[in-house]
Amino acid sequence: MTHDGYTLLYVGISPNKKGKPNSRANLRQRIKTHYSGNAEGSTLRRTLGVLLATESNFPLRRAGSGTRTTFTHSGEQWLDQGMEQNAKVYWVADEEQWLLEESLIANISLPLNIQGNNHTFKPILSGMRSKAIAEAKIMETADEAGFSRRRITAMV
Repeated sequence: MTHDGYTLLYVGISPNKKGKPNSRANLRQRIKTHYSGNAEGSTLRRTLGVLLATESNFPLRRAGSGTRTTFTHSGEQWLDQGMEQNAKVYWVADEEQWLLEESLIANISLPLNIQGNNHTFKPILSGMRSKAIAEAKIMETADEAGFSRRRITAMV
């Protein structure tokens, strides 16, 4: 599906399941996480970061206590800038968003969605993500103490 020169590659919803009316994550928060969060909190960011790791030179890494994985502060910032320049968001309000998401994934070519997707790219993408996670587990945990994304942004 293409509109104004942009191709739909991924769909996501919030809350992500029926029966979660009190979910803390609303659509605004999910979009913010995708655009300026980190790979631990956004499957879209993790996917984009893994796909672009060769270009960015920021592989997936364990950070903090070593249990979460990100592309480090600098790598996440690189993703922020790339998404700001190249990604667009479109949203639709729907009372049963999980049904709409399921229908879109079943009927439109969405190569960046994994869950519930039968796209031919899914096994390749899943393999790339699994490999990146396995490699992150054997790398030394990134030492980012004292860095904040805001500080790094001010230095650029």
